[in-house]
Amino acid sequence: MDINYEIIYDVLRKEKYNQELQKLDESFYKDVLKYLKEKESILKSQEKKESIFKSEIEKTRKQLENAKKLLKEIYERRESKIIQLALLSSRANNNNNDSILPEELLLYDLLINNLNHFRNSVIERVLNQPKDLKADKEQKTLLVRFLNPLPKFLGTDLTIYGPFKQEDMANIPMEIAQMLIRVKYAEEVKENETS
Repeated sequence: MDINYEIIYDVLRKEKYNQELQKLDESFYKDVLKYLKEKESILKSQEKKESIFKSEIEKTRKQLENAKKLLKEIYERRESKIIQLALLSSRANNNNNDSILPEELLLYDLLINNLNHFRNSVIERVLNQPKDLKADKEQKTLLVRFLNPLPKFLGTDLTIYGPFKQEDMANIPMEIAQMLIRVKYAEEVKENETS
């Protein structure tokens, strides 16, 4: 998808005036990154040429700054909607993530897993049905290699994991590991790869 300033502005307008998370092309963030790099390249080229008017350089610089501001606002509006969507999906026990972009999927999955875990543990405590702590301690883990950097996060077992760098390996609880593999943040390390 070819991105320009008007398209970015239009995406923000739709996110502002619609309650639902807007369906965007899966490559939206990659396309925006490409657009920003092209704009930065144009700006550098203009700054090197003496024949270009200062007003043209300033116009390009302002458009680049504004595009970055718009993108930040788009992300923040989508982030708020994803949090709401995760809360509703967790409560209704359904998974409605059709409009979520690949870069946003990890946030959504972590939110749902944490919401489900906390809701279940609170409800069990309130109903005086404590979990079998021994079963928790014997939780199965999976050795994974991280394909992307990942900041610290709270796992469904209330343990803080990370931060992880690309190519780091760690034993992670099975449920969390499977989620990270599904959203392509990690891959399983087979036994023969570690020896």
